[in-house]
Amino acid sequence: MLIRKVTEDDIEAIQSIYAHWVLNGTASFELEPPSIDEMRRRYNDVIAKGLPYLVALQDHAVIGYAYANWFRPRPAYRFCVENSIYVSPHAQRGGVARLLMVELIARAEAAGARQMIAVIGDSANRASIGLHSSMGFELVGVIHATGWKFDRWLDTVLMQRTLGVGSAHPASVDGVVA
Repeated sequence: MLIRKVTEDDIEAIQSIYAHWVLNGTASFELEPPSIDEMRRRYNDVIAKGLPYLVALQDHAVIGYAYANWFRPRPAYRFCVENSIYVSPHAQRGGVARLLMVELIARAEAAGARQMIAVIGDSANRASIGLHSSMGFELVGVIHATGWKFDRWLDTVLMQRTLGVGSAHPASVDGVVA
C-alpha cells in the first residue's frame, strides 16, 4: 500500500468512495453525494490552505483518502484542524484508515497544526471512535440528536488529539505562521 498526496487524477475515485458513504453510512451528514466538480473545489480549498490531503493506493487504485481542514473558518482556529478519513467499502478492516491517520497526523503537525478534532457522525460509529481512541484522541463530548438521516436521529461525537507541542507554548514561540 502507498500513501501519497492527492492529485487531480484522484478526485473521481475520491468522489466515488465518499458518495458510497453519503448514501450508505452515517459518518457524513450529507444526504446527497457532492459532484466531482464540488469534490474538486473542496480539494482545492484544502490544498490552498497548505493542509494535507492524502490517498491510499493499492495496485494503483485509490482505496481510501484523508484530509485535514481548519476546524472552523475564523482565523483564531488556524492551528486547529478537523480530520476526515474515508475508505472504500472493499478495503474496510485492512488497516487503511490507520495508515492514513498516521500520515495525516504527521503532515498536519508539519503544517503547524496544534490540535486535531474528530467530528464523528453517529455515536454508534464504533469503528471510527475506536480508531481515533487508539490513535490518542480523547472523547471531549457528544452532541445529541444533531442530525436526521435514515429516519433516525444521529449524535455527533467530538474527539481531540494534541499535535506537536499543542498549547504548551504560544504559536509565535516556534515561528509557526499559518
